[in-house]
Amino acid sequence: MKTISKITIGLAAAALLIVGCGEATSATPAKEAKIAPTISEESLGLRKTDLYQEVDTAAAKTEYVNADPGTSQKFKRAFQDAPPMIPHSTEGMLPIKIGANQCVGCHMPDAASSVGATPIPVSHFTNFRPQHKFDGKKFEKSIDNYKNEVSIKETSHLQGARFNCSQCHAPQSQGNLAVENTFEAAYIAPDGAERSRWSGEAFTDELDTIKGSAAKVTAEDIKNADSPAGVSPWTHH
Repeated sequence: MKTISKITIGLAAAALLIVGCGEATSATPAKEAKIAPTISEESLGLRKTDLYQEVDTAAAKTEYVNADPGTSQKFKRAFQDAPPMIPHSTEGMLPIKIGANQCVGCHMPDAASSVGATPIPVSHFTNFRPQHKFDGKKFEKSIDNYKNEVSIKETSHLQGARFNCSQCHAPQSQGNLAVENTFEAAYIAPDGAERSRWSGEAFTDELDTIKGSAAKVTAEDIKNADSPAGVSPWTHH
């Protein structure tokens, strides 16, 4: 018991000392130990005010473009085929509903050129949803997944899936960013900053999964298409 007591006392005494880094055999009293400089919370981020109160904290005001439609300057697309930003005020235009959409008044292709607006692209008039058949008992697919077929049908009316313009298109604002945005867009098409490629053959480009060196479905896959197990994951899709 005496041995245990001595060990315990020794450990307690050691806990009151800070061992110096220079000499393993010497110890420095805690009151003389050097403390590394502390980093202020104000220097940890862009905010330079007290993190524990909001008195002096005010975010930069978001300044949306307030120009009337037809008087504003178009913005370049953020990247190739990106949804263009709205360069004019949307006051009184929101919310957009499927039966009440003021955007189409200027942006329908037959009206856009006369008012200087960006015309709604072909993709917004295209139905991409396969029309399968089901009579209540038997389901029949209208496309062949092995050929990676897609249902593409161009129509003369705006598709219901595209009525909500503000789901992809947003008003541009002057954010007064604390850190400058140095992003530079790279466009594939020569007119990529102003126009979309989503029309015509662009819809089905590189969708053939049967032919060519990049084929994903093999002849063996097709041979076993009706097999309960199949020979590849493609059989189950």
